[in-house]
Amino acid sequence: MPVTIRSAALKDVPAILALERSAPEAAHWTSEQYNKLVESGVVLVAEEEVEKAGKLCGFVCAKAVAGEWEIENVAVSAELLRRGIADELVRELIHRAKNDAASAVLLEVRESNLPARRLYEKHGFRKVGRRPLYYRDPPEDAILYALGFDR
Repeated sequence: MPVTIRSAALKDVPAILALERSAPEAAHWTSEQYNKLVESGVVLVAEEEVEKAGKLCGFVCAKAVAGEWEIENVAVSAELLRRGIADELVRELIHRAKNDAASAVLLEVRESNLPARRLYEKHGFRKVGRRPLYYRDPPEDAILYALGFDR
């Protein structure tokens, strides 16, 4: 599905919140937290190019700390899952991290979230650890992934 990936602006926060609320697997944050991340972190949004041009259909959030980027949240509209949108978002985030001279991109994901794990592994992320019972509702381990860049 053709999408445009761009940096989020503060005006996108209400649409990001609505999308996040409709995605049970996403982390749930306040508008203030998203505003802060848009201003100081990395938030990329995917917009549909065809049917609903300009409609936000996915996003990824990351923080850059001490040369490492950490993916904090990824969500795609339920009706558009498995159409490559998360793939495009992660690809662009990796590209920007490399251009920013990051040493690595890190993340954690629910052990049971096999589609997300396959996506990250497709992009070269490797399992580097586990956080027992990291998630609640339901309780579940987090699998830690890292993608290192040669410098």
